[in-house]
Amino acid sequence: MRNLWIFINRYNAFFLFIIFFAVGIILTVKNNAYQRSIAVNSTNAVVGEVYQNLNVLKKYISLGNVNDSLAQENAKLKTELLNLKSIDSAKKITIKDTLNNPQYTYLSARVIKNSITLRNNVITINKGSADGVVPEMAVISPGKGVVGFVMDVSEHLATIRSLLHKDTKISVNLQKSQALGILVWGVGNADFTKAYVKEIPNHFKIGLKDTIVTSGFSGFPPGIPVGTVTNTAVATGDNFMSVEIKLFNDFSTLQYVYVILDKYAVEQKELEAKLPNE
Repeated sequence: MRNLWIFINRYNAFFLFIIFFAVGIILTVKNNAYQRSIAVNSTNAVVGEVYQNLNVLKKYISLGNVNDSLAQENAKLKTELLNLKSIDSAKKITIKDTLNNPQYTYLSARVIKNSITLRNNVITINKGSADGVVPEMAVISPGKGVVGFVMDVSEHLATIRSLLHKDTKISVNLQKSQALGILVWGVGNADFTKAYVKEIPNHFKIGLKDTIVTSGFSGFPPGIPVGTVTNTAVATGDNFMSVEIKLFNDFSTLQYVYVILDKYAVEQKELEAKLPNE
């Protein structure tokens, strides 16, 4: 307390100046309309700027919840585009084919773990056997693009062999010519935005920006957009062509997926297993 008194006593002239200066400003603003309007406007501008900065800070803090909400809304909208009636991911909703027979059932799931930088990338989702998920089911994203195949399943979780995996192969075709090919990520490819379509017969003409879609032969419904051709000069050394494509699906931002149950998948696999292995 003594030190405080000594400090005030030493700088009493400065403190008196501050007090008189403040009183002078108050009296000037109080007794003059012009100065009062300037003071009010300046105060409002300062207060507005402070509130704006606080609002930006609040938005930044809640960004995670906003993104999660937007992702759920996006998944809901994409579900409606697929003629689904509900986003309730615990329910399976049927899509009917052109013969009015239920073939594909879509189950929405949330991605809880995802890798894109490994040679064999795996995705974990929050749906499992309790929800009807079984190995080898095809998986797509709510937007454009294929994701991969279900690998292992527990009661409430499942892992997906991502397209960004050396063992993933998906039957696709060119939208224009219907030429068939095999979609793979490519040996040594570290770019999660690109993939390759191999084993395309040489007599087909392929142009840059041609669209690649699923053929319907690998558990995926036909016609799902996969990507566009970016390079037609990929060397193969055989009688077939290979092209490089840019994937529509952005694996780095994947938050929701649809697991697809093909009603005839088991029947097809059993039938094809009887064929001679030549």
